[in-house]
Amino acid sequence: MTASEPIVVDNEAAARQATARAVADAVVYEGYILYPYRASAQKNRTRWQFGVLMPADYADAEPNESAFSQTECVLEADDDSEVTVVLRYLQVQRRTIRDVTGAQIESLDVDGASITAWDEAVEHEVIVGAALADLRATPLAQQLDAAEAEESEPVHSTSGETVGHIVRRREHLQATLTIAATPLPGPWRAMRLRVRVTNGSRLSDEPGTRDAALPMALVAVHAIVSVRRGEFISMLEPPEWARTAVDDCHNVGTFPVLAGADFGRDVILSSPIILYDHPTIAPESPGDLYDATEIDEILTLRTLALTDEEKRAARITDPRAAAIIDRVDTMDAMTMDRLHGAIRYLRQVTRESRDDPHADQLSGEADAPPAETAPPPAETAPPPWWDPDADASVSPETDSVVVNGITVRRGSTVRLRPGTRRADAQDMFLVGRPATIEAVLFDIDDQPYFALTLDEDPSAELQRSHGRFLYFTPDEVEPT
Repeated sequence: MTASEPIVVDNEAAARQATARAVADAVVYEGYILYPYRASAQKNRTRWQFGVLMPADYADAEPNESAFSQTECVLEADDDSEVTVVLRYLQVQRRTIRDVTGAQIESLDVDGASITAWDEAVEHEVIVGAALADLRATPLAQQLDAAEAEESEPVHSTSGETVGHIVRRREHLQATLTIAATPLPGPWRAMRLRVRVTNGSRLSDEPGTRDAALPMALVAVHAIVSVRRGEFISMLEPPEWARTAVDDCHNVGTFPVLAGADFGRDVILSSPIILYDHPTIAPESPGDLYDATEIDEILTLRTLALTDEEKRAARITDPRAAAIIDRVDTMDAMTMDRLHGAIRYLRQVTRESRDDPHADQLSGEADAPPAETAPPPAETAPPPWWDPDADASVSPETDSVVVNGITVRRGSTVRLRPGTRRADAQDMFLVGRPATIEAVLFDIDDQPYFALTLDEDPSAELQRSHGRFLYFTPDEVEPT
C-alpha cells in the first residue's frame, strides 16, 4: 500500500474502536480551557501542554520540546492479521480581532462583553489500515497534510451594526505517520508494532517563542489502534513470556493501554496521558469539563456560582466554554444528584458472609436480612468488621504475615512489586522501590494487606504522622 492509495476501513473496525474513542475524546481536550472558562483567567494563558509535537527546527532549538512521538507495543498475531490506526490531533487555530477598518486590535467590546484574541482547536483525524505481512516487509509511511486557511466572521451589535471582525487562521501542517511491524523470537507468534508520528512542518522565521511556534504544532497527539485476528499484550501487566519484549518497547510521548470493548484485547489507546488498562468514562458524567483531575460535582457547583457577567465572558471566550455554561445552567436535579456519588452494587454483610467467602453474593436489594441471619443482641454482637480497634483479635502494630518464608511485621522493610490487581498506572513507577511496613491490616474477608511508606519519600514522616499510606498485598512485596 502506498501513501497515495485511498484507505478504506470497515464498520467493524470502527465499532471495535468506539469504547476507546470515548476516552480519547476526553484525553484530547484535557486542559483545553479550565474553570472559570474565561480567556482572562491566568490558568488559561498557558495552554497546550499534552502531546505537543513542535516543528523540527523549534524542537532542535528547545530541548524540552519534541518533534515526534512513538508508540511501541506487543501483539499476538499472524501474517494475515490486519491493523487499523486512527491518528488524532488538534491544530491550534489563532483567533485575532480586527475593527471595521481591518486593523488588528486587542479586544472588541460588544454589548457589555469583551471579545479577545484566543487560540481555538481544530480536530484532525487520519485513518490508515494495513496487513501485518505488508508492514513486516516494508514500513508504511503516510504523509499528513493540513492546508492553511483563513476565515473572517463579522461581529454585530444588538442593533445589527457591524462593529468588527473575528479572523481565524490556520497554518499549513505537514507530518508523517509511520507504521512498522517486527516479528519477535519465540513460539508465541508475537510481533512488535511501532506507530511513529513526526512533525515535518518548518517555521518561516528563526525559532522564537513557544507561543509563536504553536500554530505549526500537532497538539494532543494520540492513536487508537485495533487489530483483526490478533490480540494486544498489556503493557502494564504482561504475561511472563512477554515481559522482556514489553520491556524492550520504546514509547516516547505516548503510552499504550488496552481499550477494547468488554475488556477485549483487540484495541489499544496510546495517549500522552498515562492511563490504566480499559479506561472508561464514568456514566454519571453528563459532559466534558476539560479537567479530568477535578470532581465533576464540585466543578459543576463552582460553575453554577459564576456571576452572569462571568458566564457571559466565558461564553464569548470559546464555543466549548459556552457549551459548558449552557449545560450546567440547564442541568436538572436528577442529573445533579447523580454527580454526588455512585453505588456500583449493594451487598448484605453478615458474620456468616464474612466467614464464608462463597457467601459473597451481590444484591440490588436493600431489605433487612432474614431472621436466621440477623445479628445477635447488642451484648453479644461481634465487633464491627470495619474497626480494628474494636476487635481484640487483630493488632495492626504487632500482627505479622509470612511472605516468601520470611515473617514481616510493622517496621519490616520490603521492595514493592505491584501485581496484576493494581488499577493505577502510576504504580509502575513504584516497582523495586524500598518501603517500610507501618501496619498489618485485614480486609472484610480476613485477607491481609500492608500499610506502607516509601523510604525514598522525603515526606514519609509527614505522611506517617497523617496516617496516609500506600497499600499493598503480601504477594506485591518482597522482603529485604
